[in-house]
Formats: sequence, structure tokens, C-alpha cells
Amino acid sequence: MKKIILFLSLIHFCVSYCQISKINASVVKVKFVEVDDFIGEDALGFSYYIKDSNFIKLKNSENWQYTNIALGKIKRVDIQNPLKIVIFYENFNCVVILDNQLNEIKNINFSLENQEISASAIGISSQGNLWVFNSITMQLGLYNYESEVYKKIGLPFDKKIKSYSSNFNTFYWIDENNNFYSCDIFGKVNLLAQIPTYDSIYIADENTIVFGNQNVLYLMEVSKNKIYEIEISEKTFKNFQYKDQNLSIFTPKGITNYKINIP
Repeated sequence: MKKIILFLSLIHFCVSYCQISKINASVVKVKFVEVDDFIGEDALGFSYYIKDSNFIKLKNSENWQYTNIALGKIKRVDIQNPLKIVIFYENFNCVVILDNQLNEIKNINFSLENQEISASAIGISSQGNLWVFNSITMQLGLYNYESEVYKKIGLPFDKKIKSYSSNFNTFYWIDENNNFYSCDIFGKVNLLAQIPTYDSIYIADENTIVFGNQNVLYLMEVSKNKIYEIEISEKTFKNFQYKDQNLSIFTPKGITNYKINIP
């Protein structure tokens, strides 16, 4: 049965995107690190990692670490604002906000708040807000960590979130049917595309998605409905990041940075 489902998925993939071009990726830099997860790099060149539940910020001889054993495993980290780094501990329904030296600015326990919030998606937004998806109400909202007020935006979701990403003004998600949506801070929702079958994915923005399927990496230009197969040397990878035609591949051996030239 699994083979039949996989075969049908591949047929759907090929029919929907039968003209898949290949693009070359040129190696820029290779970094050997022994960590559990690679979060990304900021504009100042600092790299962020997770190792044994420790959150690490590293650049040359500069090294900071944050550990909160009581909250268990880190589910997600948002480093879009290096001065306010957001760490999400889903198992304990908690969020910790750190400064640029990984000191705690705010520790938020949604289970202790007056509202019934069970967070399953978190990201930093603008004006002192966090994106928070409440799995109890199946609704997206903005939580102001300064005033400690939660405001629902938009309507409840029909389907569960499969994958998500966000920036200061927009929350992106892919539902269980692989529909790709966006929602702005005013609650306006747009259906952007239907995403092919994937094993892993990175949503860069509303127009650019990188996804892996059967150990092959693809780049999708949403507005043009085009998909490119990215030719890289890695056959397996733990995760990947993409921004401004720069691709970072994380494997058990380390991180390889590529430059991609899109036609």
C-alpha cells in the first residue's frame, strides 16, 4: 500500500511539474561542526546551533550558550531579530526571549496565562508581538510579550499546520493537504499555491520554497509555478536553509554553503 501511495504521489508530482529544470549549486564554504541541529546565520555572521539541549551562538572566538534543562527539548528557534531571539519549548507550552548575549529578556508560560493557549507554532512579529498558533481553537493570533495580551486574528483554520514559517509581518503555513497560505498581521489570508509531496521543507518567503523529496532537493518559484532540481553532492541531509540564492546544507559532518544561480 505504501508503495502504491508513493507511486501515485510521484505521478501527481511529475504531471503537475513535468518541466523540471536542473540548476547548479556552487560550493562557497564548508564548515565542520558536531552539533544536533543547525539553526542558521544572522547578518553579522554569527552561527546558531543546538547541541544536547544547549542553544549556542558562535563566531570565531565569540561563544555564548543558553541552557534551560527544566523546559526540555527545544522545538524551534527564531533568529530573525538577533537582539530578541525566540526559543519555543512546545512540550512545556513555553517561549523564552533572549538578548544578543543569550540573557533572558522574557520567559512566557502560556499555561499560566489567563487565556487558554496551547501553542503549536511560534514566530517573532513586529511591535513587541509573537505569532502564536493556538491548537485548542485552531486559530492564529498575536501575543504582545510586553503587555501580555493575546489577540486572535483571522478565522480558525480548517486543517492542521504541517509546516510553517514567518517574518515580522506575515505568517506562512502549509496545511495537511499541502496548500500553501499566508496571513498578514491584519488577518488577511491568501492561498498561494499547492505544494508537491515533500519530506522536508524550508519556506523562505511567499515566492520561494526549498523542499526535499526522496533525497533530492528542489527549489520552487511560487509566482511562476516553476520547480528546479538543485544539483548538490549531499545525498542525505538533516536540514537546510535558503536566503538570497544562498543555500546551507546541514549533515552529520557539518555545513556546506552553496551559491545558486536561478535562470
